Amino acid sequence: MLDQADFIARYDKHDALGVVANQPQQLRQKYELGDMRAFQDVGQVVVAGMGGSALAAEFVKNWIGNKLPVAMIIMRDYTLPTFVGAGTLVVVSSYSGNTEETLSALKYAEERGAKIVVMASGGKLLEAAKAKSLPYLELPGGLQPRMAVLYGVKALAELFEAVGFLSGLANELEAAGEWVADEVKGWAADVSTDQNQAKQVAKQLVGHPVVIYGGPMLRLPAMKWKIDANENAKNLAFYNYFPEFNHNEFLGWGNPSHSGIKVVELRSHLDLPHIQKRFDVTNKLCVGKFEPIEIFAEGKTKLEQMLWMLILGDFVMVYLAFLNGIDPTPVDLIEELKAELDK
Repeated sequence: MLDQADFIARYDKHDALGVVANQPQQLRQKYELGDMRAFQDVGQVVVAGMGGSALAAEFVKNWIGNKLPVAMIIMRDYTLPTFVGAGTLVVVSSYSGNTEETLSALKYAEERGAKIVVMASGGKLLEAAKAKSLPYLELPGGLQPRMAVLYGVKALAELFEAVGFLSGLANELEAAGEWVADEVKGWAADVSTDQNQAKQVAKQLVGHPVVIYGGPMLRLPAMKWKIDANENAKNLAFYNYFPEFNHNEFLGWGNPSHSGIKVVELRSHLDLPHIQKRFDVTNKLCVGKFEPIEIFAEGKTKLEQMLWMLILGDFVMVYLAFLNGIDPTPVDLIEELKAELDK
């Protein structure tokens, strides 16, 4: 069915396939921040955001968190930690600009005298930034937040360069984006299932809850696969990562003995040998409990592998949405929840 244009057209009413295929182009986006020298003297960075609006920060932390000269913390809440103050850079991130938790976090950041940068495509958050003369990163609008993650990644990279944390980030992203743009062509709808890895994986997942496991190199893509399964395919999914998995969840595979859960393992040759051995030994010890779908990342660098695996997951879960008989783009239940909370 995934090779039939009329079948795909029946469900892809908002061109989700086109959006995910064009994600590498998001890394070409340029942002204007102005003079950020006053933001250089900070001891930590806090990114406040929810859902897809926090994913860009998760990506950057997975990518370069160990290279940053300051600690980077991601908060998914209405409040901020008590240490936030004049020495903290707070990035307030909401793609829509109207996320209530993030608007609340902005108030906390203001009350604490933090150095604030806003990241949004519009809404109340961007209006507040302009009214209060706060530096802001204005993201292109019109997408679902989970499909605009790379806009946010590029924006944060430019911010971190502007405040002097690291250099060369934007150029590295643009180069990796050019490379992955060629790779994603093999997952397009006009590539038949027998040659299309994304379609093949989607067919294996349909009708099952899904668990995605990654190692340190691909922890963020594993999280994004889980989110895409939930939001695109409206499919139950979870994720975890090695080596933490082996200290708790590993034992949980004892019961129930026939859960019907499909396991996807996102693997990187850049992970430490000890991590790669954990995958192999785990799979050996779990024979009869699960049979993993192992996916080995393409790319020479950590960034290339992260982008490759992230976008592959986007394609997989869009195809899974079609097999589930739904349009992957709308998130009606979330909109209903927001409406109920506003009453």
